[in-house]
Amino acid sequence: MSRLQKTEGLTEEQTELISLVRQFVDEQIIPVATELEHADEYPTQIVESMKEMGIFGLMIPEEYGGLGESLLTYALCVEEIARGWMSVSGIINTHFIVAYMLLQHGTEEQKQKYLPRMATGEVRGAFSMSEPGCGSDVSGIKSKAVKNGDEWTINAQKMWLTNGGSSTLVAVLVKTDTGSDSVYKNMSTFLVEKEPGFGKVGEGVTIPGKIEKMGYKGVDTTELVLEDYRTTDAELLGGEPGKGFYQMMDGVEVGRVNVAARACGVSRRAFELGISYAQQRETFGKKIADHQAIMFRLADMATKVEACHQMMVRAARLKDSGKRNDVEAGMAKYLAAEYCADVVEQSFRIHGGYGYSKEYEIERLYREAPMLLIGEGTAEIQKMIIGRALLKDYKIRS
Repeated sequence: MSRLQKTEGLTEEQTELISLVRQFVDEQIIPVATELEHADEYPTQIVESMKEMGIFGLMIPEEYGGLGESLLTYALCVEEIARGWMSVSGIINTHFIVAYMLLQHGTEEQKQKYLPRMATGEVRGAFSMSEPGCGSDVSGIKSKAVKNGDEWTINAQKMWLTNGGSSTLVAVLVKTDTGSDSVYKNMSTFLVEKEPGFGKVGEGVTIPGKIEKMGYKGVDTTELVLEDYRTTDAELLGGEPGKGFYQMMDGVEVGRVNVAARACGVSRRAFELGISYAQQRETFGKKIADHQAIMFRLADMATKVEACHQMMVRAARLKDSGKRNDVEAGMAKYLAAEYCADVVEQSFRIHGGYGYSKEYEIERLYREAPMLLIGEGTAEIQKMIIGRALLKDYKIRS
């Protein structure tokens, strides 16, 4: 094991689980990741293996068929999976957010209906806030649900669904007129069931083809179109309209810990590749690791890998304690994503011209890292969250 990213205070069970996931990553993900990524091929066999391991139910309580693990345990497992291939961790992330939202905000009927099947991976989740014209401005969504008697009719065009094609359950944020003066209290989350695949995947539900991306391949990223989609209060998360924005933000808060964990995993892999290559490549009669410039670069990379890991762990533990962690999760996500981009670039530079070749794994990481800068909120969004909280905490009292 690396001396980096050690986590103090883990139980024996946590340590064994994380070691099992690390072994799975080394044996079944890393050897095939680059080939699958270049082909933009969905990792079907890897996903099936994760189902058998119970990874889809890591944080789902035992009463609903899951393993009942903490957010910290989950994040540490995600860190290991992202170290192997970030796209695989993305498949789990959106599923996990929907399961978390159901657990925290769903009715008991909704929990009984979905969580046991989500724990086995039979039902796979995706969630949808963004739209083509709103980006980070969630208040600007135009998708709308209108109630007619006992039914709701939804018309929506949503964007950037990870797992859009492979999922069978999507949590969708739409506007609902509750009569409130606050735009945020006029939003609701609906649970939309669909078939996996593309095209028409349900009555009134369409998933257009995959969005072509620079990196983060293998996992499907799509749009979602709902046309006169009919549903009932039974599929309204929590059974009460007007709470969707707050439900989504709760899910995104833990999602930011997840993104931080993914950035930690990618940056550690970039460091591993860089320090390994530096001890093999020779220039001017010696290994490049013996050149002071490269040694300093490795030291900088390792320090950043360690720092973002510790911030991620703190944010996860705070949430596990039952306290709000919006600032800590924002800090962890912001720092980890920025450091990840930097560490990957430094490893890329260590590789020199070979880093530009698709033959070397660092080329894939170089294309994947930028997604973490924008996923679950850009750096600017994180800074707004952090800054507002700091001004509140440090407000000058007159």
